[in-house]
Amino acid sequence: MILSPLNIAVAALILNIWTFMAFGWDKIRAEKGGWRVAESTLLSFALCGGIFGAYAGRTFFRHKTRKQPFSTLLFGIALLQCCAAFFAGCYYLGLFDFIQ
Repeated sequence: MILSPLNIAVAALILNIWTFMAFGWDKIRAEKGGWRVAESTLLSFALCGGIFGAYAGRTFFRHKTRKQPFSTLLFGIALLQCCAAFFAGCYYLGLFDFIQ
């Protein structure tokens, strides 16, 4: 498989949809008192690129909005990904060429 921008975008979209659905599933299971999705799994999905799905799921399902340290860890993941995207964009645009 070729690592093209389209393939990356499709993979990111699928991961975000999956993460959104995991938050919804966990909310349903929490209300019914059944088996739950582990917080570490939800955070792992967000860390792997599903941060938009995680925040959308949190907001839409009103799930884990006040839970600590989950909220702090999710924010840290979002901050880390924003920094990574910024530096990747700078690298792509050649803004680090002067370092050589």
